[in-house]
Amino acid sequence: MGRVHCAVRIYHPSPRLTLRLQALKLSNELLRQFCAILREGFLSRFLGCGFRAWFVVALSGLLAPMCVADTNTPITLDTSETLFTVLTAMNTCGYNVDLNISDAQRSNIRAEVERNLRNSEEAQTVTNTMCEWYLAHQAIDQAHILSQYLSLALYLEGPPNFVPRVREEDLPPDAVPIAAFGAQLEQFYAKAGLHAIWERHRANYAALVERYHVPLAKMVFDTDIYLRLQTGGYLGRRFTILLDFMGDPSEANARNYGSDYYVVLFPSPDASSVDPLKLPQIRHTYLHYLLDPMADKHPSAIKRIEPLLQSVKRAPLEESFKRDISLLVTECLVRAIEIRTTGTKQTAEAMRLQAVDDAVKQGYILTHYFYDALLKFEKDPAGLRSAYADMLDGIDLKVQQKAANEVQFADVTAPELVQLSRMEDRRMLLTAEKRLAAGDPKGAQELAQQALDRQIGDQGRALFILAQVAVANRNREGALDNFQKAIQATKDPKVVGWSHVYLGRILDMKEDREAALNEYRAALTAGADLPEVKAAAERGLQQAYEPPAKPQ
Repeated sequence: MGRVHCAVRIYHPSPRLTLRLQALKLSNELLRQFCAILREGFLSRFLGCGFRAWFVVALSGLLAPMCVADTNTPITLDTSETLFTVLTAMNTCGYNVDLNISDAQRSNIRAEVERNLRNSEEAQTVTNTMCEWYLAHQAIDQAHILSQYLSLALYLEGPPNFVPRVREEDLPPDAVPIAAFGAQLEQFYAKAGLHAIWERHRANYAALVERYHVPLAKMVFDTDIYLRLQTGGYLGRRFTILLDFMGDPSEANARNYGSDYYVVLFPSPDASSVDPLKLPQIRHTYLHYLLDPMADKHPSAIKRIEPLLQSVKRAPLEESFKRDISLLVTECLVRAIEIRTTGTKQTAEAMRLQAVDDAVKQGYILTHYFYDALLKFEKDPAGLRSAYADMLDGIDLKVQQKAANEVQFADVTAPELVQLSRMEDRRMLLTAEKRLAAGDPKGAQELAQQALDRQIGDQGRALFILAQVAVANRNREGALDNFQKAIQATKDPKVVGWSHVYLGRILDMKEDREAALNEYRAALTAGADLPEVKAAAERGLQQAYEPPAKPQ
């Protein structure tokens, strides 16, 4: 049999050389793997003549998006000099998480940066300024520092300029408070000689990409074959895997921004460790990439089962799953597919059912239904895109509600891997600020409270808006409370600085001048780089605040 050449599009570090993935060529070796897949599991149950004919057609369709003639495959395995720069800056400023179990390249690169800094007093000055900014803007929740900077890195222009390539309202909410970090990076990148270091390690980054060739190819093929879906079936959507040495090898970060899906990984150097390449995390995100659009295409069927959200209010789920039935449905289906396709045909059914039960107890209440539905799906040659509507229509709302009400939910659940950033969510706080400025405090309050309840964006920024609303409504105590909470909930210097200014003014009106002076001094410290905050704080230090006279 002749070879059929196919590929996932892979990129080496800059200059971006497109490789035709040798491991994805359907050589005799991979064809033997495909035959092994046919002999195992669900496919083995329907290898009659009809299925053979269907399989030949389906296989050609599945491979079409990845064939050499097609340069528009949506799956990209890549490295990024911008990501490298952000992570290297973090390492230089004290990001040491799991350094001892990271690839040796992380320590090597750190040592090269330190050597460059030692040899240049100017570079040391620039680095000190950047690190002071970094430490002053660290998230309150230390666990989200890496995630926050990865969100920013995905939206920065490439070197030598690291400015956001979108407007503030289009940035992921967690990146907004640190958007100015790009300005700090520009001089550090130049003075620390990062481009030369990046160039010296290009071969190492290429080898890192190479580690993923065969396993990624097999994961994509196995998933597409099981679901009978085409990888490139959705135009204008992209799935990108970014690799780097400079992060915590125990971390996997995945996110969905509109039509773009990203997974950012720092592979373990120990090939014998459990899941060194984190393929389950890649597959989980890839399943979302394939399945999320299906829910969007069936709004009426999804809306019909929305009452099930009442059944998960007491579950330990993230809030997004408790307010959006489409997210819950997709996550349950993703987990059911993972359970059905993990292991081998020798994996005991009892073990799979235990995994289903665990998912249900975490709040993914439709996992059992979809698991059973997949058993039927596996015996039908139709692909999931055709079967999806029937799966939704087959959900008996009363039966599922009764079953959910009988579940003894777990106390906690693991956080969902894929972070979702919808455009309307990203703009929520900005819209709230605009409504407040336009004289609509009620509208601003509703949006800010919604962002707070749903944990969208910077929580300190939302509290600051609520405090301003309280000021507009002459609710002095409510304003005091929310300004104080805002200071505790954020590191955004604008929010912190203005909160202290407002607290000083309120305390002046309460005739507590000493306490007011302390707030103005704190505002001066927090907002030293913000001219408007600085000017307001200095006025407060010079003279007690008096509210403007009412117009006659």
